[in-house]
Amino acid sequence: MRQPNLTKFIGPDIVADRGGVPVRIAFLLVPQFSMMAFSAAIEPLRSANRMSERQLFEWRLIAANGKEVTASNGICITADESLDQLSKCDMLVVCAGLEPVQFGRRHEIHHHLRRLARHGTMVGAISSGSFILADAGLLTDRRCTVHWEYIDFFRSRYPSLIVSRELYVVDRDVFTCSGGTAVLDMMLHFVSEASSPEIALAVAEQFIHPQIRKHEDNQRIEMHTRYGIDSPRLVEIIRLMEGALENPLNGCQISDRVGISTRQVERLFREQMGASPKAFYLKLRLARARTLLRQTIIPVSAVALDCGFGSTSHFCHACKRVFGIAPTHERQDSARRLRSRSPTPARCVSESV
Repeated sequence: MRQPNLTKFIGPDIVADRGGVPVRIAFLLVPQFSMMAFSAAIEPLRSANRMSERQLFEWRLIAANGKEVTASNGICITADESLDQLSKCDMLVVCAGLEPVQFGRRHEIHHHLRRLARHGTMVGAISSGSFILADAGLLTDRRCTVHWEYIDFFRSRYPSLIVSRELYVVDRDVFTCSGGTAVLDMMLHFVSEASSPEIALAVAEQFIHPQIRKHEDNQRIEMHTRYGIDSPRLVEIIRLMEGALENPLNGCQISDRVGISTRQVERLFREQMGASPKAFYLKLRLARARTLLRQTIIPVSAVALDCGFGSTSHFCHACKRVFGIAPTHERQDSARRLRSRSPTPARCVSESV
């Protein structure tokens, strides 16, 4: 699908069209936001100003309470103002990371996001910020994306939404981005729209980013590289497994779909993965379960069903055998680690436009 033209919102060359007024961007920092994604969003704007030798962009840092916000790495950043004080901006970017669902329950946040959208602000999200936009009702009838680690949970939580695995999606006045370095590619797209492709390329060069990825590129590393395998059949089998975690396929179903015998499937896994297909499949399902335990409050029994286990006891036994820890303890340990990430004055950073 062709990426929409953003002329209505930020380009082309909107700075010149508006008499040199910069594009005004507000970053809403959510507790436990990803510093990597935030940096990949704000640094291209600074570089674009420098490379163009004019003020293309200006930005404000926003917090729900107008005070400091702690990132997932423990660094604390002081906001410029609170969300209810923010009146007008061209774009608002929700920067999230861990625990977006808990933050998204705050209905006053939804109210302010909808208020800004109604008054012409282009609203977007990076990483897990898509959860907050979805809870605010801003993704209805729009394509969207989220970080690959959250995508299954996101789809189960919002079954009516049109969810993509693309790096980023811009659908009319709303945009979503998977996070990480994909944010850099999306911001370079916005820089190109607001100024020129030449400025975007110059910024990419500054960050030693030799190729600006397209929005439709995949989030994850190609499977043959990720697993270090060279067999197209094995890639096909693993893709089948990853797509059927809730309702696992048995050995005969897998061999029938790829057109080889179960013995050949066994041999491929033993030779290239050093494990049986059954053991490998189990680890895929348990990895998804661990993500759900750490990032959601879904009951353990529901996590078991979502990951293809017929009973909670079977799920608990498998977790203990593979990871050495029970599911309830996994969730408690994750919550304890999050609570321990409290900021100290020496690590607080104050930023302004």
